[in-house]
Amino acid sequence: MSNVYNVAVVVGSLRKASINRKVALALAELAPANLKLEIVEIGDLPLYNEDIDGDSPPAAYSTFREKVGSSDAVLFVTPEYNRSVPAPLKNAIDVGSRPYGKSVWSRKPGAVISVSPGAIGGFGANQHLRQSFVFLDVPCMQQPEAYLGGAGSAFDEAGKLSESVKPFLQSFINAYGQFVEQHKK
Repeated sequence: MSNVYNVAVVVGSLRKASINRKVALALAELAPANLKLEIVEIGDLPLYNEDIDGDSPPAAYSTFREKVGSSDAVLFVTPEYNRSVPAPLKNAIDVGSRPYGKSVWSRKPGAVISVSPGAIGGFGANQHLRQSFVFLDVPCMQQPEAYLGGAGSAFDEAGKLSESVKPFLQSFINAYGQFVEQHKK
């Protein structure tokens, strides 16, 4: 029997009804038995500012750092804004990487899936986020890469995942489960 690994899921979109949030929730349902996915909210994080991150950082910083820091792995689900990640996601990355030398991201096996109603599935955001993983010391699952284009049709009006998308997400989350298992041994 394999261990169960807690995965901090960071969703780049703040909208409660976002397609990215729906994909994150679908991945949590499809996750193999060795993964327990939990969304870590980023919407209440003040913009990172070293001046307020001293002896008494904002409570939102501390809560976020504790949740990510206590996880075994990280999964990013993000839309693309201007060929990059949304500002709230970049801010969350910065908050988690500080103070210098105490990054909550370090050595956590990570993966990214970009989700977009557009045709290229958020390729720019996906690749840009992977660049950050290098500095953050996040071992990144290289394959399968995951870009969900045309995501506006991934769920029906009742919010149910399309049967045509389910195998893609299942394959991705199964591969990530194996990746986490390998890196946590």
